[in-house]
Amino acid sequence: MAKVTVQTLPDYTYTVMMSDGAHAFVGDEPPDKGGEGLGPSPYDLLLASLGSCTAITLLMYARSKQWPLYEVAVSLNHEKVAAEPGQPALPDGRIDLINVDIAVRGDLTPEQTQRLLEIADRCPVHRTLVTPPKIVSTIAGGP
Repeated sequence: MAKVTVQTLPDYTYTVMMSDGAHAFVGDEPPDKGGEGLGPSPYDLLLASLGSCTAITLLMYARSKQWPLYEVAVSLNHEKVAAEPGQPALPDGRIDLINVDIAVRGDLTPEQTQRLLEIADRCPVHRTLVTPPKIVSTIAGGP
């Protein structure tokens, strides 16, 4: 089971310290959104999670098949765009769009490259994002 702890830092506007028990890292909002820009934003972290999962999944798959895949680079961007008619949307009529561009380097056949594209959509983080997870929140504290 994955577990991450996130704690706000009291002397900063939006800066948070995150820890998975073995690593610690900082997140923040950029200055144009009121933060200090001391770390990646929440959406940057989401994209990094999807991108790293995609790259690792492709490497694992290619190695299990003994395919000559030497390098994977994943470039991602996120934006909110107008929903198509009849498409489930946010209250403002938009949807979240994540573009994932994958570059591979290796002596791969066109069929192997196509298969890697199919496998990319099967990485665990991708599956979590396209199949809405159940999120259960609790709160403690108060006056």
